[in-house]
Amino acid sequence: MDSYKLIISEKPQAAMRIAEALAEGKIRKVGDRAYWLEFFRKNEKHIVVPAVGHLFVLDTEKGGGWNYPVFKVQWVPTFTKKGSEFTKKYYENIKRLVKNANDFIIATDFDIEGEVIGYNIIRFLCEKDDAKRMKFSTLTKHDLVEAYENVMNHLVFSQVEAGLTRHYLDFYWGINTTRALTLALKSVNKGFYILSSGRVQSPILKLLLDRELEIRKFVPTPFWQIELYCLLDGKILKAVYEKDRIWKKEEAESILKDCKNKDATVEEIKRRKYKVLPPTPFDTTTLQAEAYRCFGFSPAQTLAIAEALYNQALISYPRTASQKLPPKINYKKILQGLSKVKKYKEFSEELLSKETLKPREGKKSDPAHVAIYPTGEFPKGLTSRQERVYRLIVKRFLSLFGDPASRESMRIKLKVDKHTFISSGAKTVEPGWMKYYEEFVKLKEETLPELKEGQVLRVKDLKLLTKETEPPNRYSQASILKEMEKRGLGTKATRAEILQTLYDRKYIIGKSIKVTKLGETVGKILEEFCPRILSEELTRHFEREMDLVYNGKKKREEVIEEAKKVLVEILQDFKQNENKIGEKLMEGLKASREEERRLGVCPKCGGELRIIRSRRTGLFFVGCSNYPKCTNSYPLPQHARIEKTGKVCDKCGTPIIRVYRKGKRPFTMCLDPNCPTKKDWNKKNYKKKTSSSK
Repeated sequence: MDSYKLIISEKPQAAMRIAEALAEGKIRKVGDRAYWLEFFRKNEKHIVVPAVGHLFVLDTEKGGGWNYPVFKVQWVPTFTKKGSEFTKKYYENIKRLVKNANDFIIATDFDIEGEVIGYNIIRFLCEKDDAKRMKFSTLTKHDLVEAYENVMNHLVFSQVEAGLTRHYLDFYWGINTTRALTLALKSVNKGFYILSSGRVQSPILKLLLDRELEIRKFVPTPFWQIELYCLLDGKILKAVYEKDRIWKKEEAESILKDCKNKDATVEEIKRRKYKVLPPTPFDTTTLQAEAYRCFGFSPAQTLAIAEALYNQALISYPRTASQKLPPKINYKKILQGLSKVKKYKEFSEELLSKETLKPREGKKSDPAHVAIYPTGEFPKGLTSRQERVYRLIVKRFLSLFGDPASRESMRIKLKVDKHTFISSGAKTVEPGWMKYYEEFVKLKEETLPELKEGQVLRVKDLKLLTKETEPPNRYSQASILKEMEKRGLGTKATRAEILQTLYDRKYIIGKSIKVTKLGETVGKILEEFCPRILSEELTRHFEREMDLVYNGKKKREEVIEEAKKVLVEILQDFKQNENKIGEKLMEGLKASREEERRLGVCPKCGGELRIIRSRRTGLFFVGCSNYPKCTNSYPLPQHARIEKTGKVCDKCGTPIIRVYRKGKRPFTMCLDPNCPTKKDWNKKNYKKKTSSSK
């Protein structure tokens, strides 16, 4: 076989893009799903072969048993781990192609994880210490050709070292704390139930638990508000008493008495015009937050969708902390590309007519990548979710070049007797950038009537409202991500994954995040016996240490050794209290399982509806706690995870549940199969998914 240059990409789609960009002539595809691509460029043979993410992972050395602490670890092929067997073909492809390669080029994603993926392939499969490196932020032909023509002569070892440090720290922390929790539970329970913990996971759990306990302990305080309604030319003008909260009922009633049957006089009118600047470009966190706000997509879903768009060369690399867009990405060319898409044509052409194209930028930057932007490539065959996220990114990009919007606020001060009421509103005068981002702009438009100072208005109604202070809001998936970023916990690439792990371990549930009984138990036990595991400061300390490694100011080995010492101290405390911890974990696990089973109130007898498993068939269904007096029961989707929503169907009165099935979208439904809300459901399909066996 002839010799060739071997280019190693991170994923198959990227390999295809690279080959299509660099090939001068035909491309020969070898293999099916795990393929490689052969082509010529400048009369030199090239082969692009993809990995499929990490082909090597850390694992404990064999023969150590299931104990802790454990620090003897090694890199092993990913295909040796259960659930990752599919990676073997990709591993073998690269191994096969190494023999005749005369040059090696790493073309994985240009970030810390991509560098580790490439480095491990180079050292373990290619048996080299170094390789050339392509750097690109999009998979467009222009960027890939430029990256190839300006290929770096070496891997970026600052990224390699920082990445390896993170892998070792996360593995040591995860394997040891998870084993400690699991073995503590096993010491009092014959079964085997894995309870996980982690270097960043545990502080996030504490953060969520603190909010949960704050909500639970909250004692509402009553207060009163007074609303005034004036009649003006057949329309109602609403105003509120100047003190937003009146803490004494007697005071509120006295104000109401003073104002009763009296007119209102316009005492003061204030207008203010102000500018609203365009938004900043998307970084990973702001994209995830905006997709959650607009579409309800979880951070993990948004990142997966964005990566799919990146692999189709439609957007730039989505894992970035940057809010900056340098001119070298050629704004004009991108807008020209977007103008070929019908729905973006008008706005793109409008922006192209401007004398200069200068986007508004944010403060944050990233050494590896710029902010997220559309490439201008024509989108084809997008799924509905991909289309929505793509549209969000495009509209955001267009809005960056728009003029500031102009808004006008108006504040009217009304006097009734000796008391002051305020009516306020705001409207958009010039939309500016908002017209490009209109469907995603959430600003209240409230135009107040034209009045004159001294004008007398007839009071139509006065209302005394009794209210209570409310507990702090639960974190949403978007707000917890922002909080993690603010506190320096995790990275742009790991935060969504950490949050998803907490869901998968059943420590948290719901879009409005609630800590489960199991999550509460684990969090409280760690706080009582091993508070350092939950320490945000300790987590931030090691984040700073890894930054020092990245910047060449500290050695990887120093940071890893420090982490080992800290873990040994933490785990010694844990070991001494293993039985106590195990007993408390067992109590929490039992309570958590009971909590999961409870769905709500039985509409027939007022008992408690619970998830039950039939002894006869092994199938799950919902039954009443008052059985056999109440025989009310409902079928459930099988082979699915059921989550209560706390809501009740207004048609049939049964609890509404959320159903999660592997490989399918979650959906919500009430329990009654005969509910009017299911009149359009396919009955045959419904019966396949459910069973009412008892």
